[in-house]
Amino acid sequence: MPRSDNPRRLVAAIVVTASFAVLACRPRGPDQPLAFTGSDQCAGCHRQEYDAWRTSQHARAMQPATPANVLGRFDGTKLLNGGVSYTFLRRGDTSLVRTTGSAETPGEFAIRYTFGVYPLQQYLVELRGGHVQALLAAWDARPANQGGQRWFSLAPNTEASHAERFHWTGSQYNWNYMCADCHSTAVRKQYEPATDSFHTTFSEINVACEACHGPGSRHVSWARYPRLMRGVLWHDDGFASQLTERRGITWSIDSASGNAHRSAPRTTDREIQTCTQCHARRNHIADGYTAGAPLLDYYVPLPLLAGMYYPDGQQLDEVYTVASFQQSKMYSMGVTCADCHDPHTQKLRRPGNQVCLQCHRAAKYDAATHHHHAAGSAGAQCVSCHLPDTVYMQIDLRHDHSIRIPRPDLSVALGVPNACNRCHTEHDARWASALVKYWFPTPNPGFQRFASAFAADDRNDPGAVDSLGAIANDATEPWIVRASALARLAARPGATALQAAQRWSGDSNPVIRFYALSDLEGMGAQQRLSLATPLLRDQRRAIRQEAAWLLAPLAGTLDSTTHRAFDAAAAEFVASQRYNADRAPSRLRLVAFYAQLGRLDSAATEFKAAARLDSAAAAQYAEALSTAAASSPEAAALLRALGISSR
Repeated sequence: MPRSDNPRRLVAAIVVTASFAVLACRPRGPDQPLAFTGSDQCAGCHRQEYDAWRTSQHARAMQPATPANVLGRFDGTKLLNGGVSYTFLRRGDTSLVRTTGSAETPGEFAIRYTFGVYPLQQYLVELRGGHVQALLAAWDARPANQGGQRWFSLAPNTEASHAERFHWTGSQYNWNYMCADCHSTAVRKQYEPATDSFHTTFSEINVACEACHGPGSRHVSWARYPRLMRGVLWHDDGFASQLTERRGITWSIDSASGNAHRSAPRTTDREIQTCTQCHARRNHIADGYTAGAPLLDYYVPLPLLAGMYYPDGQQLDEVYTVASFQQSKMYSMGVTCADCHDPHTQKLRRPGNQVCLQCHRAAKYDAATHHHHAAGSAGAQCVSCHLPDTVYMQIDLRHDHSIRIPRPDLSVALGVPNACNRCHTEHDARWASALVKYWFPTPNPGFQRFASAFAADDRNDPGAVDSLGAIANDATEPWIVRASALARLAARPGATALQAAQRWSGDSNPVIRFYALSDLEGMGAQQRLSLATPLLRDQRRAIRQEAAWLLAPLAGTLDSTTHRAFDAAAAEFVASQRYNADRAPSRLRLVAFYAQLGRLDSAATEFKAAARLDSAAAAQYAEALSTAAASSPEAAALLRALGISSR
């Protein structure tokens, strides 16, 4: 080969050769497997963010129960609750509790982990088979002058039997299913049905950097080899989760309205979807979620339903914020979680009213002419009127994030709470409504307009069907509200529900598609085949497997091509129930699914498993089957297969 004496060519050849050598021995960009690297990898380049995160509750969401991490007083202190005694002890560095266990006999249990940090701290005990359980007794971490520094019960004056799921050793207090996914990073539940055991793992014990940013291995390579990685192997920073929706965005306050507008519309929900994993009520349907993955491949967010929300959408049960926020005007205008909250410290970006005045003109809103309270008083705080709080877990105040205009008139009409009477308890809602009318003779009704329709549904009003149909079909309503109307229509099968399912089962929003599909639950074969069959091939796992559930009774009528799609979706449905095989409702859903496919032996196996997990739930299922058996040959056949006698 000719020799080159040109030094520049030699240097260029060396550089090119070295570059190819690096590419050959390093994992290639797009093909490199994603792996979790740990938060310490982040500290070198992102020290400010890392240090901020270290001070956060995310960093202390779960910790080993070392003396430094345990806040509670384990010094022989006792707590008596509903006839059950807890004694908190310490031997060396080990914290213990003496109380009634799963055999309803007293025992001593070592505290393995702390859970949370403020305003309360819970404690986790590991039992047989990897079952990690949360005690009902918790430590009040607030200062003593606020009523804290004491032990208290999360279920005051009541204690469930050791055989019930609400006993601290029962399924409702099981960390592996109920808690782990949101308190640690990259949790993999790994339940083994044959031995009723868990082999749960996590990449980091707390909510760490990769919980929100996704696995960091490609990003680490991108940072170490910038010239090779940036723009050559990847056109981004190597993260699957691109939290860039706020990048380059500004907000400018309009002088006329006093409200701000985003410099460009927010067209995606990546950041909010990342928060949704933990800050929403949802059903978990598959293992393996990482930030940036499609949410409905792993979770089904729950909509605004009775028992969780008041009919006007205010929080009632523990709903964890996201669906509240998604019904707000702020969300519709493009606001994200991180516009108000620092994502690393979780603290407000600015204190008090200042966080709201980022987008709302102070002269108009932080003024007595707006809030009608003395400056500096509790009533002059934006959150008092627009984000009122509710107490959960006995002492944990959480703000409603629907950011609504106070409507005491709806309290009068529908019985929902209002911000005014949360403070002014000496007066009733009529007083508050009259005062608001006096201050604002032509009051703004607010952004949420669905209260009457949802209230009619909650009280089972016959006219609720038409009202729900109008909400479901109103494209000006927030999408979470339309999805909620669709979910509510599922319990009211008929022409309105069918029309809504036909209209919205192809919507671009997968949550709307999912709940439109749920409206087919009470429909006949023709409607199910027409609307559910195309969704067997939907992009999202939750929708595919819901379509399989709806088509199971009709599987024998499907042509060969459709049947292949059904088989694939049905396998996903079964895998989802298997993933949650530690829960009796999932086993009972498999009973129904197998029965519809004619696989009665498999149905019987699942029923026995459900009965072992939760005899009460299995008995309720059997009771419902017995009632149905009188008019349903299929139910009667299933009863016989399950070995249950009809009434």
